[in-house]
Amino acid sequence: MQPLQNAGYDRAITVFSPDGRLFQVEYAREAVKRGTTSLGVKSDEGVVLVVDKRTTSKLIESKSIEKIFQIDDHIGAATSGLVADARALVERARVESQINKISYSEPIRVETLAKKICDMKQLYTQNGGVRPFGSALIIGGISDNICKLFETDPSGALIEYKATAIGSGRSVAMEVFEENYKEDISLEGAINLALDAVYEATEGKTTADSVEIAIIDNSTKKYKKLSDEAVETYVTSLLERKDENDEEDEETSEEEIKDED
Repeated sequence: MQPLQNAGYDRAITVFSPDGRLFQVEYAREAVKRGTTSLGVKSDEGVVLVVDKRTTSKLIESKSIEKIFQIDDHIGAATSGLVADARALVERARVESQINKISYSEPIRVETLAKKICDMKQLYTQNGGVRPFGSALIIGGISDNICKLFETDPSGALIEYKATAIGSGRSVAMEVFEENYKEDISLEGAINLALDAVYEATEGKTTADSVEIAIIDNSTKKYKKLSDEAVETYVTSLLERKDENDEEDEETSEEEIKDED
Protein backbone atom coordinates (compact mmCIF):
# COMPACT_ATOMS: atom_id res chain seq x y z
CA MET A 1 0.00 0.00 0.00
CA GLN A 2 1.23 3.48 -0.84
CA PRO A 3 2.64 5.39 2.17
CA LEU A 4 0.38 8.11 3.55
CA GLN A 5 2.99 10.83 3.06
CA ASN A 6 2.94 10.13 -0.69
CA ALA A 7 -0.86 10.18 -1.00
CA GLY A 8 -2.06 12.35 -3.86
CA TYR A 9 1.30 12.70 -5.59
CA ASP A 10 0.29 10.16 -8.23
CA ARG A 11 -2.64 12.21 -9.51
CA ALA A 12 -0.60 14.38 -11.88
CA ILE A 13 2.41 13.47 -13.99
CA THR A 14 4.02 16.88 -13.37
CA VAL A 15 4.17 16.54 -9.57
CA PHE A 16 7.16 15.05 -7.79
CA SER A 17 6.67 13.28 -4.46
CA PRO A 18 8.72 14.56 -1.50
CA ASP A 19 11.29 11.81 -2.10
CA GLY A 20 11.73 12.79 -5.76
CA ARG A 21 9.59 10.16 -7.50
CA LEU A 22 7.11 10.39 -10.36
CA PHE A 23 4.54 7.77 -9.50
CA GLN A 24 2.86 7.83 -12.92
CA VAL A 25 6.16 6.80 -14.51
CA GLU A 26 6.55 3.99 -11.98
CA TYR A 27 3.03 2.81 -12.76
CA ALA A 28 3.95 2.74 -16.46
CA ARG A 29 6.98 0.60 -15.62
CA GLU A 30 4.66 -1.73 -13.72
CA ALA A 31 2.53 -2.10 -16.87
CA VAL A 32 5.67 -3.24 -18.71
CA LYS A 33 6.55 -5.72 -15.95
CA ARG A 34 3.12 -7.30 -16.31
CA GLY A 35 3.56 -7.79 -20.07
CA THR A 36 4.81 -10.93 -21.77
CA THR A 37 8.55 -11.42 -22.12
CA SER A 38 10.43 -9.94 -25.07
CA LEU A 39 14.16 -10.40 -25.66
CA GLY A 40 16.99 -9.16 -27.81
CA VAL A 41 20.46 -10.62 -28.36
CA LYS A 42 23.19 -9.24 -30.60
CA SER A 43 26.28 -10.81 -32.11
CA ASP A 44 28.76 -9.71 -34.76
CA GLU A 45 26.65 -11.58 -37.31
CA GLY A 46 23.34 -9.90 -36.53
CA VAL A 47 20.60 -9.09 -34.03
CA VAL A 48 17.91 -11.49 -32.80
CA LEU A 49 14.52 -10.43 -31.44
CA VAL A 50 12.31 -13.02 -29.74
CA VAL A 51 8.92 -12.56 -28.05
CA ASP A 52 6.64 -14.76 -26.02
CA LYS A 53 3.09 -14.16 -27.27
CA ARG A 54 1.14 -16.63 -25.19
CA THR A 55 -2.62 -16.22 -25.55
CA THR A 56 -5.08 -16.01 -22.67
CA SER A 57 -7.70 -18.01 -24.56
CA LYS A 58 -7.61 -20.89 -27.02
CA LEU A 59 -10.15 -18.96 -29.13
CA ILE A 60 -7.62 -16.22 -29.96
CA GLU A 61 -5.81 -16.45 -33.28
CA SER A 62 -2.17 -16.31 -32.20
CA LYS A 63 -1.10 -14.76 -35.52
CA SER A 64 -3.18 -11.69 -34.71
CA ILE A 65 -0.96 -10.92 -31.71
CA GLU A 66 1.92 -8.78 -32.91
CA LYS A 67 4.83 -8.05 -30.58
CA ILE A 68 7.67 -7.74 -33.14
CA PHE A 69 7.59 -4.93 -35.70
CA GLN A 70 9.69 -3.93 -38.67
CA ILE A 71 10.71 -0.27 -38.42
CA ASP A 72 12.92 -0.04 -41.51
CA ASP A 73 14.81 -2.41 -43.78
CA HIS A 74 17.62 -2.62 -41.20
CA ILE A 75 15.76 -2.08 -37.91
CA GLY A 76 13.23 -4.09 -35.89
CA ALA A 77 11.59 -3.65 -32.49
CA ALA A 78 10.16 -5.99 -29.86
CA THR A 79 7.63 -4.65 -27.36
CA SER A 80 6.16 -5.42 -23.96
CA GLY A 81 3.45 -3.69 -21.97
CA LEU A 82 0.37 -1.95 -23.35
CA VAL A 83 0.07 -3.09 -26.97
CA ALA A 84 -1.82 0.03 -28.11
CA ASP A 85 0.90 2.30 -26.72
CA ALA A 86 3.56 0.18 -28.40
CA ARG A 87 1.83 0.48 -31.77
CA ALA A 88 1.76 4.26 -31.46
CA LEU A 89 5.50 4.30 -30.71
CA VAL A 90 6.23 1.95 -33.59
CA GLU A 91 4.29 4.19 -36.00
CA ARG A 92 6.27 7.20 -34.76
CA ALA A 93 9.51 5.26 -35.24
CA ARG A 94 8.56 4.38 -38.80
CA VAL A 95 7.75 8.01 -39.59
CA GLU A 96 11.06 9.20 -38.11
CA SER A 97 12.88 6.60 -40.18
CA GLN A 98 11.25 7.79 -43.39
CA ILE A 99 11.85 11.47 -42.53
CA ASN A 100 15.55 10.74 -42.11
CA LYS A 101 15.67 8.87 -45.43
CA ILE A 102 13.96 11.72 -47.29
CA SER A 103 15.98 14.48 -45.58
CA TYR A 104 19.45 12.92 -45.72
CA SER A 105 19.12 10.24 -48.43
CA GLU A 106 20.43 7.57 -46.08
CA PRO A 107 18.97 5.04 -43.62
CA ILE A 108 18.56 6.28 -40.06
CA ARG A 109 21.12 5.08 -37.52
CA VAL A 110 19.78 2.74 -34.86
CA GLU A 111 20.94 4.91 -31.95
CA THR A 112 19.47 8.02 -33.56
CA LEU A 113 16.07 6.36 -33.90
CA ALA A 114 16.20 5.02 -30.33
CA LYS A 115 17.00 8.51 -29.01
CA LYS A 116 14.12 10.05 -30.96
CA ILE A 117 11.68 7.52 -29.49
CA CYS A 118 13.03 8.16 -26.00
CA ASP A 119 12.73 11.92 -26.53
CA MET A 120 9.05 11.38 -27.29
CA LYS A 121 8.61 9.16 -24.23
CA GLN A 122 10.32 11.70 -21.98
CA LEU A 123 8.05 14.46 -23.31
CA TYR A 124 5.08 12.50 -22.00
CA THR A 125 6.53 12.55 -18.47
CA GLN A 126 6.63 16.34 -18.06
CA ASN A 127 3.36 17.67 -19.51
CA GLY A 128 -0.01 17.87 -17.82
CA GLY A 129 -2.99 16.24 -19.47
CA VAL A 130 -1.02 13.25 -20.78
CA ARG A 131 0.29 10.04 -19.30
CA PRO A 132 3.53 8.10 -19.86
CA PHE A 133 3.59 5.33 -22.45
CA GLY A 134 3.00 2.02 -20.70
CA SER A 135 5.29 0.19 -23.05
CA ALA A 136 9.00 -0.59 -23.36
CA LEU A 137 10.77 -1.30 -26.66
CA ILE A 138 13.84 -3.30 -27.56
CA ILE A 139 15.20 -1.73 -30.74
CA GLY A 140 17.79 -3.66 -32.75
CA GLY A 141 19.43 -3.09 -36.10
CA ILE A 142 22.59 -2.54 -38.12
CA SER A 143 24.48 0.77 -38.40
CA ASP A 144 27.80 1.03 -40.28
CA ASN A 145 28.16 -2.77 -40.27
CA ILE A 146 27.88 -2.77 -36.46
CA CYS A 147 25.02 -4.49 -34.66
CA LYS A 148 23.17 -2.32 -32.16
CA LEU A 149 20.64 -3.22 -29.47
CA PHE A 150 18.85 -0.67 -27.28
CA GLU A 151 16.22 -0.87 -24.56
CA THR A 152 13.86 2.07 -24.06
CA ASP A 153 12.10 2.72 -20.75
CA PRO A 154 8.72 4.46 -20.17
CA SER A 155 10.67 7.30 -18.52
CA GLY A 156 12.61 7.94 -21.73
CA ALA A 157 15.82 6.36 -20.44
CA LEU A 158 17.97 4.60 -23.04
CA ILE A 159 20.53 1.84 -22.50
CA GLU A 160 22.53 -0.17 -25.04
CA TYR A 161 22.83 -3.90 -24.33
CA LYS A 162 24.53 -7.01 -25.68
CA ALA A 163 21.48 -9.00 -24.59
CA THR A 164 18.42 -7.81 -22.73
CA ALA A 165 14.83 -8.66 -21.85
CA ILE A 166 11.67 -6.77 -20.89
CA GLY A 167 8.37 -7.92 -19.45
CA SER A 168 7.36 -10.33 -16.72
CA GLY A 169 10.27 -12.74 -17.26
CA ARG A 170 13.03 -10.14 -17.37
CA SER A 171 14.88 -11.16 -14.20
CA VAL A 172 15.01 -14.86 -15.11
CA ALA A 173 16.01 -14.13 -18.73
CA MET A 174 18.78 -11.74 -17.64
CA GLU A 175 20.23 -14.45 -15.39
CA VAL A 176 20.37 -16.80 -18.38
CA PHE A 177 22.08 -14.13 -20.48
CA GLU A 178 24.63 -13.26 -17.81
CA GLU A 179 25.56 -16.92 -17.38
CA ASN A 180 25.70 -17.96 -21.04
CA TYR A 181 26.29 -14.91 -23.26
CA LYS A 182 29.66 -14.87 -25.04
CA GLU A 183 31.27 -12.05 -27.00
CA ASP A 184 31.94 -14.30 -30.02
CA ILE A 185 28.41 -15.76 -30.16
CA SER A 186 27.11 -16.56 -33.64
CA LEU A 187 23.72 -15.55 -35.00
CA GLU A 188 22.54 -19.16 -34.67
CA GLY A 189 23.85 -19.24 -31.11
CA ALA A 190 22.06 -15.98 -30.33
CA ILE A 191 18.75 -17.46 -31.47
CA ASN A 192 19.25 -20.54 -29.30
CA LEU A 193 20.32 -18.42 -26.31
CA ALA A 194 17.22 -16.22 -26.64
CA LEU A 195 15.00 -19.31 -26.82
CA ASP A 196 16.72 -20.75 -23.74
CA ALA A 197 15.89 -17.53 -21.91
CA VAL A 198 12.26 -17.63 -23.07
CA TYR A 199 12.00 -21.25 -21.94
CA GLU A 200 13.26 -20.40 -18.46
CA ALA A 201 11.17 -17.22 -18.21
CA THR A 202 7.97 -19.10 -19.13
CA GLU A 203 8.80 -22.06 -16.88
CA GLY A 204 8.99 -24.45 -19.82
CA LYS A 205 5.70 -23.40 -21.42
CA THR A 206 7.32 -22.67 -24.77
CA THR A 207 5.71 -23.84 -28.00
CA ALA A 208 6.12 -22.98 -31.66
CA ASP A 209 2.80 -21.10 -31.57
CA SER A 210 3.77 -18.99 -28.56
CA VAL A 211 7.11 -17.73 -29.93
CA GLU A 212 7.93 -15.21 -32.62
CA ILE A 213 11.47 -14.65 -33.93
CA ALA A 214 12.96 -11.93 -36.12
CA ILE A 215 16.56 -11.37 -37.17
CA ILE A 216 18.52 -8.52 -38.72
CA ASP A 217 21.41 -10.21 -40.51
CA ASN A 218 24.64 -8.20 -40.71
CA SER A 219 25.53 -9.76 -44.07
CA THR A 220 22.34 -8.58 -45.79
CA LYS A 221 21.48 -5.60 -43.50
CA LYS A 222 17.85 -6.73 -43.82
CA TYR A 223 15.13 -7.37 -41.26
CA LYS A 224 13.50 -10.79 -41.58
CA LYS A 225 10.79 -12.48 -39.54
CA LEU A 226 11.29 -16.24 -39.45
CA SER A 227 8.58 -18.44 -40.94
CA ASP A 228 6.39 -20.70 -38.82
CA GLU A 229 8.33 -23.72 -40.09
CA ALA A 230 11.70 -22.22 -39.09
CA VAL A 231 10.38 -21.26 -35.65
CA GLU A 232 9.02 -24.77 -35.13
CA THR A 233 12.43 -26.23 -36.03
CA TYR A 234 14.19 -24.03 -33.47
CA VAL A 235 11.61 -24.73 -30.74
CA THR A 236 11.77 -28.49 -31.38
CA SER A 237 15.56 -28.34 -31.07
CA LEU A 238 15.16 -26.33 -27.84
CA LEU A 239 12.81 -28.87 -26.28
CA GLU A 240 15.09 -31.76 -27.26
CA ARG A 241 18.05 -30.00 -25.62
CA LYS A 242 16.07 -29.42 -22.46
CA ASP A 243 14.92 -33.05 -22.34
CA GLU A 244 18.52 -34.23 -22.70
CA ASN A 245 19.65 -31.88 -19.93
CA ASP A 246 16.87 -33.11 -17.65
CA GLU A 247 17.88 -36.73 -18.25
CA GLU A 248 21.52 -35.91 -17.51
CA ASP A 249 20.52 -34.13 -14.30
CA GLU A 250 18.46 -37.14 -13.22
CA GLU A 251 21.35 -39.52 -13.89
CA THR A 252 23.73 -37.24 -11.96
CA SER A 253 21.39 -37.04 -8.98
CA GLU A 254 20.96 -40.85 -8.97
CA GLU A 255 24.73 -41.32 -8.99
CA GLU A 256 25.11 -38.87 -6.09
CA ILE A 257 22.48 -40.80 -4.09
CA LYS A 258 24.31 -44.09 -4.75
CA ASP A 259 27.62 -42.54 -3.67
CA GLU A 260 26.03 -41.34 -0.43
CA ASP A 261 24.64 -44.84 0.25
